[in-house]
Order: sequence, then C-alpha cells, then structure tokens
Amino acid sequence: MYIPKYFDIKDEKTKYEIIEQNSFATLFSQNNGAPYATHLPLLLNRDERILYGHFARPNEQWRDTENQEVLAVFQGPHCYISPSWYETNKAVPTWNYVAVHVYGEMEIVDDEQELIDSLRDLVNKYEDPASSYSLDEVEPNYVEGLSKGIVGFKIKINRIEGKGKLSQNHSAKRQELVVKQLEQIDSDNHKGIAMLMKGNLIKNEE
Repeated sequence: MYIPKYFDIKDEKTKYEIIEQNSFATLFSQNNGAPYATHLPLLLNRDERILYGHFARPNEQWRDTENQEVLAVFQGPHCYISPSWYETNKAVPTWNYVAVHVYGEMEIVDDEQELIDSLRDLVNKYEDPASSYSLDEVEPNYVEGLSKGIVGFKIKINRIEGKGKLSQNHSAKRQELVVKQLEQIDSDNHKGIAMLMKGNLIKNEE
C-alpha cells in the first residue's frame, strides 16, 4: 500500500499488536482470474510467523489459493478529521486510520488434528475467560462432523506493511486540538484514534 514516511509503522511488534487487536481480516486472492475476498478471523502465531484460518467449504476461494501469494488486510480504528478543529481555515478534511497488510503463501491444512487445534486456539482467543464454553467439552463426533464443512489453511508470512495515519504531518499543537475534539465524540473509532494520537505525542516528547 502507499505509505508516506510520516505514517510508516516500522516496529514489527506494533504491527503484530494491530493484527491481534483487529483480527477480523479481509483476505484477498485471485480466483478464476479475478479478485476475490473473504471476511474472516485470522489467528497469528508470532513465533512461526503464520496466520491460521478457515473457509466454509462451499466458498470457492480456497480451491486455487494454495501456493498463491495472498493479501490479508487488518483494519484498525479510523475516523473523519474535520478542518474546523484546526487553528486555521486554510485546511481540508482528511481521514485518520490504522491498517496492516500481510502478504504470504497459503497452504491448505490437511491434517485434521492441526485443524482442530487451530479452531480451539481461535475459540480460546475470543471466548470470555469466565465462560464455561470450551471446544474440548463439545461431543467429539459433533466437532468432527462440523470440521468436514470447513477448509483450514495457514499463511506463511512473507512481509508485513503497517500504516498509521495519525496527523503526524501536522504540528504537535494541531494534533492536540484534534485529540481534544475526538475525545468528545462517543465512538470507539474516534476514541481509538485519539488514544493512538496521544501515544505518538507522548513518544515525541520523550
């Protein structure tokens, strides 16, 4: 993706955190010679540099993605930035956002135990720790039957791009004005961008 130098996220740990915090991704590939996308959760294994996921078996995307380089897009918080928040009227609107693009080779998971393990890890990530639900408590034959309706895969990560467009190309004073306005808006996206912008301001002061 296009990443001006101001907005380039170079730290790999930060990119991993964005992936893990915004793990419902859009997965792009070529299918029958045309662009194709599926929206699905992807689980990151940092040590192996692998993303795990699964398709519904009727989804045609999996049939020709193996050994193809695919793109997974992870979208973080985003929001409109009004020029009325600035100290000048010589400005135009913009949009602040955070996104990570992951490129890698896809491999279909044929091993049934590996597929079940990845499903268990996915459930454990999202299930409330206080919940009594566990995939291990589900009737094994039932889980095995459901697993026949999906196709597991893993993506071996080749490269990761991260972009955090957070008004870094503006003065600290203007960034502070934007943060002040964002914090007054009752929206997770606006508050998420405000928090990230404040983090940048603190780093620059250190």
